[in-house]
Amino acid sequence: MVFLVLGMMTLFLGVAMIPCMLLDLADGRPDWRMFGGSALILLFFGAVFLIISGGHTRRTGAKGAFLLSVMVWVVLPGLVAIPFLGSGMSFTDAMFESISGLTTTGSTIMDDLDGAARGLLLWRAILQWFGGIGIIVTAIAILPVLRVGGMQLFSLESSDVSGKFMPRIGEITAQTGLIYLVISFDCMVGYWASGMTTFEATAHAMTTVSAGGYSTYDASFAAFYGTPAILVAILFMILAGLPFSLLALAMIHGRVRPILTDPQPRLFLSLILLITIAIFLLRVVDDQNLVIIDPIEGFIETLFNVISVITGTGYAISAYDGWSEPVVLIFLVTIFLGGCAGSAACGIKMFRLEITFKAVLAHVQQMTSPNRLVRVRYGGQSIESETLQSVMVFVFLYMATFVVAAILLSLTGLDPITSISGAATSVSNVGPGLGPVIGPSGTYETLTDRAKWICAIAMLLGRLEFTAVFVLMTRRLWLG
Repeated sequence: MVFLVLGMMTLFLGVAMIPCMLLDLADGRPDWRMFGGSALILLFFGAVFLIISGGHTRRTGAKGAFLLSVMVWVVLPGLVAIPFLGSGMSFTDAMFESISGLTTTGSTIMDDLDGAARGLLLWRAILQWFGGIGIIVTAIAILPVLRVGGMQLFSLESSDVSGKFMPRIGEITAQTGLIYLVISFDCMVGYWASGMTTFEATAHAMTTVSAGGYSTYDASFAAFYGTPAILVAILFMILAGLPFSLLALAMIHGRVRPILTDPQPRLFLSLILLITIAIFLLRVVDDQNLVIIDPIEGFIETLFNVISVITGTGYAISAYDGWSEPVVLIFLVTIFLGGCAGSAACGIKMFRLEITFKAVLAHVQQMTSPNRLVRVRYGGQSIESETLQSVMVFVFLYMATFVVAAILLSLTGLDPITSISGAATSVSNVGPGLGPVIGPSGTYETLTDRAKWICAIAMLLGRLEFTAVFVLMTRRLWLG
């Protein structure tokens, strides 16, 4: 089953290189040969994986599921890095760019996007778009079965969707994929109508809906500042941070009520609004000209950057890391939050934030009233101890990985703000960090190879929800 899935994905990515080849061929760029050769290599490996699999489609056990969830994100980056190697990048830079693309992190080592071949820019966008749907399907279909990080809360067997919405994983993938396609197309049309070229609209739609953030310009989304594209991006970044299972319920089955009653979208949208208002007010206090010049434009600019960071999209329309120290601190905290479970967004996720807060509150109440039985409830239901433990383990591994990554980055000679924000943005799959080196106006190009690998490994751990990787490394799983 592992080789079957890897083979299908590799074949898809091999075919996806063909538009990049044709684009460079139409532009008269010699890179088209690189994409043609890379496509053949991926098609060859995809065929080999399928032959090894023997076409077996039987269900796999927990061991195979853990292996599949990890192998997909470990093997594919090496294959999709071939075009980057062909463009002249070093092995480290090529792997960094491909891992950042597939995990939809959005960190980049490329510093001349304005002059880069359109085929390579489209390939970066395709990687993020492919990674986005992979993340969503994994969160909906695989992680709940593996009971990773509390995702068993969204298991089909125990949720409202079981028997009513998508009773089989094949149907989950089909309907989620359909919604992903529809939203991507709508986003592309919105960008095109707002003044982008067809190429710009296509590339940015892919990296918006996937919460990836790769742009075709060095200035990122600031290249479209003052155009309606900003409002289009705000809308679709929010959609990318919502549970796609709920979006499917609304768009395919006409059931809007679950979106309104689910705790995750409420907390997600509330945090966006509260953080935006707090940062906007701090900006007003720090810079009175913000109100005098155009308060509406200032609020939209703040809202865009907040949504981009909390969803992990990573677009930037201004150097927000230079606004003021309190604002930078808020953005640093926002990097960790993330979107909803089952979305393309990154971070700790809304349901874990709420459960962790309620667990701490319940513990305090239990300490003050030892004879009182205090239960942690989420969405009107009592949380089982196993689920609560999964959430706590995830949060611990998340923060422990962040601390270790920050320490390792500091040992490479980076300054504290670069080390801390670099670790945070890699673990959370956000993209740009803070400071002059890797901030919204910088890139990761100047980092040492060691620092780039530390960030790349942190990206993979963050995207794999930590627990799956550590479980796969335990001896008991393989002896059981």
